[in-house]
Amino acid sequence: MGKRRVGRQAAVQYHFWRDLQGGTAPEHMEEFWEFCPATPRVREFAQPLIDGMIEHLDDVDERIRRYCANYEFKRISPVDRNVLRLAIYEMLFRDDIPPVVSINEAIELAKMYGGPDSGRFVNGILDRVKGDLSRPLRQAADARESAQ
Repeated sequence: MGKRRVGRQAAVQYHFWRDLQGGTAPEHMEEFWEFCPATPRVREFAQPLIDGMIEHLDDVDERIRRYCANYEFKRISPVDRNVLRLAIYEMLFRDDIPPVVSINEAIELAKMYGGPDSGRFVNGILDRVKGDLSRPLRQAADARESAQ
């Protein structure tokens, strides 16, 4: 597996851990990396995802709540909730990652770690988020800038 897939797995695992701890994080990030060992390259990709998800958690969770209006937020499985958080964070705040990549990666993570319907559930929510985006779905910002 590539460093980005493993980095995304680490980000989901970190936020899953936070959920199980009632929203609190380890006192030192090194505690997490001891629990979830990763190469320096994986950490280099994962750490900004982890930090960005924390920074934008309220915005991301509001988006999940909006599109799960008929489904109570706390009833979403912790795996699905954190996979959604990662993908929505990437889609809204990481212009360097094409939205379709975020969606595809999230579906794969949901299938890998979630329940039998997790892939479909995550895809359905992310498809609605995708409709709100005004940027190209298949290009990163740096790719658009270099083409101009």
